[in-house]
Amino acid sequence: MASDQLSPLLSDLHLETEAFEPEPAPGAELLVLAGDIDSTWQGYARFAGWPVPVLVVPGNHEFDRRELRSALPAFRDHCARLGLRVLECDEWVHTTPQGRRVRFLGTVRWSDFEVFGPALQAKALKAASYFQKVMQATCDGQVFDAAAVRGEGLACRAWLQ
Repeated sequence: MASDQLSPLLSDLHLETEAFEPEPAPGAELLVLAGDIDSTWQGYARFAGWPVPVLVVPGNHEFDRRELRSALPAFRDHCARLGLRVLECDEWVHTTPQGRRVRFLGTVRWSDFEVFGPALQAKALKAASYFQKVMQATCDGQVFDAAAVRGEGLACRAWLQ
């Protein structure tokens, strides 16, 4: 089996507003759902009973209109009931039929707003207020604003390192 057949990846499906009927990929050993699959979480039921393991790395929209600290455990529980494995600051090792071990690391990649470099970071943080309005999330009872997103982003990056 070619290495590109190991794990199909689906991302940014936004099943809360978009129509998509996933089908298992022939020869795949697992499926990775890499964020923003469905902000209501209902669309994850489509992947219950999938013929191969399903890894879920939540995206920012999985936390829309929720309290960040309580949403993650609830999301983990929801996915576990469907037989899906959530990776949020977690790792999982898959052993292929050939005995090769593949290590998966997963975490939400919140923005640190450094994409345009230090000189434009303040501008990027200011522009992030749009996403705050879309997301309408809280963290520790406070508005999940750009500064809080940056804090989460730096923590996730540190975990990956």
